[in-house]
Amino acid sequence: MKKMICTALLLAVSAAASAAPLEWRGISLSSAEWGEKLPFPGVYGKDFVYPKVASTAYYQAKGMNLMRISFRWERLQPTLNGELDPTELARLREFVDGTTARGLHVLLNPHNYAAYKEVHVGKPEVPIAAFADFWRRLALQFKANPKVQFGLVNEPRNMPTETWADAAQAAVDAIRATGATNLITLPGNGYTGAWSWHESKWYGTPNAEVMGRVRDPLDNMVYEVHQYFDKDGSGTSPECVSPKIGVERLQRFTAWLKANKKRAILGELGGGANAVCEQAVNGALKHLQANADVWAGWLWWAGGPTWGNYFLSLEPEAAGRDKPQMRWLKPYLE
Repeated sequence: MKKMICTALLLAVSAAASAAPLEWRGISLSSAEWGEKLPFPGVYGKDFVYPKVASTAYYQAKGMNLMRISFRWERLQPTLNGELDPTELARLREFVDGTTARGLHVLLNPHNYAAYKEVHVGKPEVPIAAFADFWRRLALQFKANPKVQFGLVNEPRNMPTETWADAAQAAVDAIRATGATNLITLPGNGYTGAWSWHESKWYGTPNAEVMGRVRDPLDNMVYEVHQYFDKDGSGTSPECVSPKIGVERLQRFTAWLKANKKRAILGELGGGANAVCEQAVNGALKHLQANADVWAGWLWWAGGPTWGNYFLSLEPEAAGRDKPQMRWLKPYLE
């Protein structure tokens, strides 16, 4: 009997450990990067707006501890290699300072696809040095706050993977040259999909062959990949391929992390409010927790004040009711 009780206790402890939440659990707050297709930079409060600090209380109460805030490089730095715009910087700082004062962490996310006014980094008009300059200036503004994390850019695309790796290295070097010790998140090329990390057919040299060469002298950097579970992995359909697709699209990247002794965060995931997507998302999050040696956390896409009835939005309904997907996330937040 004593042996049976001890065995049961050990199993209970093991189960509790396997269910422990990952270090980072959070959401991408989108709205400050909107309006890029309108006459730029647009009108604040109409074309784009920053989330309110108070809106993060809802997510914090659910157990989230990381807010990824999206914004536009061109609004923050209207001229390449120029000073940061004081008005836009004040808006960003108000959100960052207020949110971190609540005890939350903030991941800065220039939502630009590694481009400036739609010209990609590495072109003569947008040299790699200009991207490094932007990050030098941004790091100087926020390096004193250890709750701020630096996400180099959202979903690089339409460029050689080697060019993006060189640009990322230049940005990392520029950040560290300021004395900043903050966590850096490093995306890959080709929309940084976990499932396409080893692809070579459509975005150039696979990330798996190139991105491992980017180095942080402080070793305080994680890879940032995104993964959706609809047919083309874009996150534009509320239908998921199968209940098992969440695990299937992450497994090979997880193996790459282990083989290369790297860590990562799933910077975007999501699924429509239906049973198949619920199983796919649960499978993905269970996979992350089961591989906590290489997975640092995850962020749901998306929240923010202007989504309306967008099928992936976690913003609570007008009456304060949770969206269905928040129920799925609950076991991974507690």
